[in-house]
Amino acid sequence: MHERMRRYNAPIIMMAKLESTSAVAAGNAEWLARSRAAVWHPCTQMKQHETWPLVPIARGRGAWLYDFDGRRYLDSVSSWWVNLFGHAHPKINAAIASQLEEVEHVMLAGFTHRPVVELSERLASIAPGGLGHCFYGSDGASAVEIALKMSFHYWRNRGESGKNGFIALEHGYHGETLGALSVTDVALFRDAYAPLLRQHTALPSPDARQARNGQSARDHALGATAALEAHLALHHRSIAALIVEPLVQGAAGMAIYDPAYLERARTLCTRYGVHLIADEIMTGFGRTGTMFACEQAGIAPDFLCLSKGLTGGYLPLSAVLTTDEVYAAFYDDDVARGFLHSHSYTGNALACRAALAVLDLFRDEDVIAANRTRAETLTALAQPIAAHPKVSDFRHLGMIWAFEVDSGRKDFASWCFSAALQREMLLRPIGRTVYWMPPYCLSDGEMALLAERTLDIVACA
Repeated sequence: MHERMRRYNAPIIMMAKLESTSAVAAGNAEWLARSRAAVWHPCTQMKQHETWPLVPIARGRGAWLYDFDGRRYLDSVSSWWVNLFGHAHPKINAAIASQLEEVEHVMLAGFTHRPVVELSERLASIAPGGLGHCFYGSDGASAVEIALKMSFHYWRNRGESGKNGFIALEHGYHGETLGALSVTDVALFRDAYAPLLRQHTALPSPDARQARNGQSARDHALGATAALEAHLALHHRSIAALIVEPLVQGAAGMAIYDPAYLERARTLCTRYGVHLIADEIMTGFGRTGTMFACEQAGIAPDFLCLSKGLTGGYLPLSAVLTTDEVYAAFYDDDVARGFLHSHSYTGNALACRAALAVLDLFRDEDVIAANRTRAETLTALAQPIAAHPKVSDFRHLGMIWAFEVDSGRKDFASWCFSAALQREMLLRPIGRTVYWMPPYCLSDGEMALLAERTLDIVACA
């Protein structure tokens, strides 16, 4: 009987071995062809990949990604700003593996589980201003949708349904679902879908690059709040919330601004009865030098949106934290007054466990302080770039560096991306803005490599 089963299974076993061998042996070319045939990649004009190849990644370790042909790339943009502690981090790996032995997922409607409870408690303990009552989604755009809907529904439950508009900043980015896109001011993403979107008012940005005539970044930021104050004075009865990216507008080319804007915006929102939504999807978890960017202004928003680094770049998860006052407005016998928003994978146990491991790393390894030392080193190494005649507006905040390059190349961003790959680096410029947003694990040698090879790219631009 056993011999018969062995003979019966032999072809299946052999096929599995052949497929496994083929997968191991397959190089970049095969994976490129298969991906182009089967996958519609995000934020991409797919026709460009006829001449601009995808980068097939086989594995990652620390700050490095490796392709199927054995080449390596320093992940200096944290894989789209999500990977905080490097790839295949042993402690996050172990946390997820341990959770797999307990429960991988259960619906959060009518159920709960240990990782989501513990994560909610810990996020509330570190969030500014006593925020809590965590509501979970799967990504940054989901978090923004949740915050927008909560704000509108709060006012409706309060009998002020006329407060249903939103205001945002020029060049702000908050995601690409319809609600999030409605408060995004990036034409490339927004214009094609304009007929589907609710219009919002985009107010002047406090972007320090726009300061002129010797004006300081602080004075420029405070000047931008004058437009906010004027708009709120006229329209506050119809406005539910102001949404901002605290301290850094990412898609605007890493537009860094002074905390004075947030201080004044908080005061004005309170005065005029308008919610303040802080989109810390990119800026949260140490990226700006403090756990949350809002801390540098000494303010607390009414809604705090988190994602990206929340799980260290491992699994999709987002969260919105809000105030007791907002929560209480939904707490009622009437089901329709509840917040009936849901996602199938809300509060996924594996993702929550990864996030808890991330918070453990912050707690146990004094990450914020270590990053200050790391940032000082990389900023010093970058001084030849800052001084280069092709470079302007070199700027730095926490673990973000950015600068503009004056280049005659028609498609500078694509050229720079390719030039970086040739030099074992992953850079993804925004127009002519080159930025670094590396994971929090770079060694001195890796920082030197990043600075030296980026300088070489600038010189060739």
